[in-house]
Amino acid sequence: MENKALAKQDPFEFFAPDLSSPQMLNFYLSSVQAGLPSHASDYEDGKLDLNSYVIDNPTSTFFLRVAGHSMTGVGLQDGDVVVVDKSLDPQPGKQVIAILDGEFTVKTFSKDKMGRVILKAENPDYPHIYPSSEQEFQIWGVVMAVIHKL
Repeated sequence: MENKALAKQDPFEFFAPDLSSPQMLNFYLSSVQAGLPSHASDYEDGKLDLNSYVIDNPTSTFFLRVAGHSMTGVGLQDGDVVVVDKSLDPQPGKQVIAILDGEFTVKTFSKDKMGRVILKAENPDYPHIYPSSEQEFQIWGVVMAVIHKL
């Protein structure tokens, strides 16, 4: 069944992380102010591997490119890459990748007072999704991070 679902991967592009060799980047332990400027450090404190920073479970993690605007309220923009861990259980308030009738979508996971799942859009121009028992429905993974180009 999963191969059938993967064939209908639009609007996402799927990427498996390449963990064969770490990509070490310069990393400064000093923080950068988002408010008033502070004194800058003139030295490098270490190295940072982005894979180890955003990936907790390498064998169950995938990168997906998002298409669409239904999640802009939580900072997921059209063209962003999300880091998704398939091994995690969804928790209310977390963003998830769901399969609904063979189609992938990214939404905020929630449940109503009766325990029924709600897939919430985070843009008022888009409706929430209330999967019914007649629909094929599965939570595919939990979004752990987003890579957003400026």
